Amino acid sequence: MSEDSSNSHLVAKSGFFTGLHPGMSIAAKGMIAAFVIFTVMNVEFAGGLYKSIRSWIENGLSFYYITLFSIGLFVCFWLMFSRFGKIRLGDDDSRPEFSNFSWFSMLFSAGIGIGILFFGVAEPIFYFDTSAVWGYPNNPHADLAGHTEMDMQRAVDAMRVTFFHWGFHGWAFYVLVGLSLAYFGFRKKLPLTLRSALYPLIGERIYGPWGHAVDLLAVFGTVFGVATSLGLGVSQMAAGLNHLFGVDPGTGTKLVLIAVVSVIATISAVSGVGKGIRILSEWNIWLSIVLLAAFVIFGPFQWLMGLFVTTVGDYVASFIPMGFWTATEGPDVAWQGGWTIFYWGWWISWSPFVGVFIARISRGRTIREFMVGVMFVPTTIAFFWLCMFGGNAIWQEMHMGAGVASADGAGIIQTVRDWNLPSALFGTIDNIGTTSWMGDMSWVSWPMSLLATFLLFSWFITSSDSGTLVITTMLSMGDDNPPKKFRIIWGLGEGVVAAALLLAGGLGALQTASIAAAFPISFVLIAMIWGLLKSLHDDPSASPISVETVAADGTRMKQDLHA
Repeated sequence: MSEDSSNSHLVAKSGFFTGLHPGMSIAAKGMIAAFVIFTVMNVEFAGGLYKSIRSWIENGLSFYYITLFSIGLFVCFWLMFSRFGKIRLGDDDSRPEFSNFSWFSMLFSAGIGIGILFFGVAEPIFYFDTSAVWGYPNNPHADLAGHTEMDMQRAVDAMRVTFFHWGFHGWAFYVLVGLSLAYFGFRKKLPLTLRSALYPLIGERIYGPWGHAVDLLAVFGTVFGVATSLGLGVSQMAAGLNHLFGVDPGTGTKLVLIAVVSVIATISAVSGVGKGIRILSEWNIWLSIVLLAAFVIFGPFQWLMGLFVTTVGDYVASFIPMGFWTATEGPDVAWQGGWTIFYWGWWISWSPFVGVFIARISRGRTIREFMVGVMFVPTTIAFFWLCMFGGNAIWQEMHMGAGVASADGAGIIQTVRDWNLPSALFGTIDNIGTTSWMGDMSWVSWPMSLLATFLLFSWFITSSDSGTLVITTMLSMGDDNPPKKFRIIWGLGEGVVAAALLLAGGLGALQTASIAAAFPISFVLIAMIWGLLKSLHDDPSASPISVETVAADGTRMKQDLHA
């Protein structure tokens, strides 16, 4: 199918919506506005409603999510080593648009960059803390119940659970969504939108109501995913500014930060993937390497490396049984629902956004190259990062006791228990300078905190500009260079949504709603995987028969499916 055949009539040729699907654009804005107004006007009621839905999903459907992610991971590894791995995401003679370094930088930026900076200290400390308030007793994810002392085994167990939530299972759905979109978009010449992956199942009906509904769901999830992350993330940026310069971390500061991030992200999105987004992503990686190196060099190096190697081995040996474990009663149900199922919902809700972006930057790579790169490179970086950040905090608690001073003068464990997550990162940085194996290196804490605050700012910019590009790509029926004026409108609109919800106190409610929305999205993802496998099976390039004997003359989807 050619790129301008079945969907060309759906994009406006003149008027305000030139380059976009008018009906979808109006519907998306209307739905988002209605949802935000409802949440803002009824914060307590909306929050309770969304929380009830999420609790029902997390506690009653854990078996569904556990099974879904385990199957998704199996499909990923099977495709990676199957005969389909040699198929190129594009024409047979196409080659990658970006260098490996640029590609890896953008993968990491869009996928988990800001997340591991925000939770890099807090999450391992959560798991290291054996307090029953976190539902850890008898939890087979990590045998912490038998470790009442702050020892190395507790540290390894805590890091293993952290790896599990940020590892292969979560990335499997980013991989599958991104692969589906890149395959149908670049090889089958269909629009670079979620609807295209359903073509093997419903054919031309992807251009009708079903296709519109799927793409609108993806737009909906992307806007609120970016907006809630932006709104909630400015709390850590504000904490950093307060820690460094004494700036009031109140609502006014947060609104200014949202405005600045939104404007810069919009400028980046307007400049496109090849310029703004790529350059920012590469800078983020280099600066992240500097901050990571500081944690390694000034921290307990030998202990951290031992923790990393041991935890990787434990994770590799246990990630499959961990992935299948399903709680059935008692505190285990609450723990798994509040942590693992929450994370699986978060990965699903972000997969349309991240998947479209990953597909956009992966043209010309083979399926095997795509899957190895997307699955292993960001995961390996994330594991090392989490171990260096979380490991430093754990070491400080083990060797300095509960009196470890964090940014607000409390112990790091107590700081995290109080849900003061922003202070946990800066408290750990403060302690690195005073506990370094090199002696008193307290002078490094201030520049490290400054760099961490700047990285929070820049990582949010790359998440926001990527989200803007994805939204406008879907509303323009897969155009990888959507109209600039709509990139500006949607880029600033994300900031407006975040600011409105921040003022009304509705960001927490919306984050809960985003996780609940993962349930209907999961059915779309199942259909996408089914459509992908069906189409790959029929792809002449993967046939055991010589390609020369197959009538594959460059025409794609209709011929492959309906010959």
